[in-house]
Amino acid sequence: MTATKLRDHIVTALEDGKGQDIQALDVAKLTPMTDYMILVSGTSNRHVKSLVDQTIEAAKSSGGRVRGVEGRESNEWVLVDLGDVIVHAMQKEAREFYDLERLWVEMPADSETSV
Repeated sequence: MTATKLRDHIVTALEDGKGQDIQALDVAKLTPMTDYMILVSGTSNRHVKSLVDQTIEAAKSSGGRVRGVEGRESNEWVLVDLGDVIVHAMQKEAREFYDLERLWVEMPADSETSV
């Protein structure tokens, strides 16, 4: 599966799970570690856990490989590494505090995809 198809598959799963403020950023030209970074907010630690579970299931069902999961202890901010796609599932407060989108502010406008 291509990185773009994996991104779209994961975004669909997050939408189905009622993920909020889903942002899919094309970072392939900015970093060698991944092609896409998906950010999604959950309403509680249980919702974030559910979004992470759905992400993992969607990746596996599409033949993808989960390389790592970090942050499941508190489910405040969980990173799911799928290789070509990295998912950051965060509670709203953590997302506002860390403001990961700001780190990519210099990204050319045509390389950002909002979903």
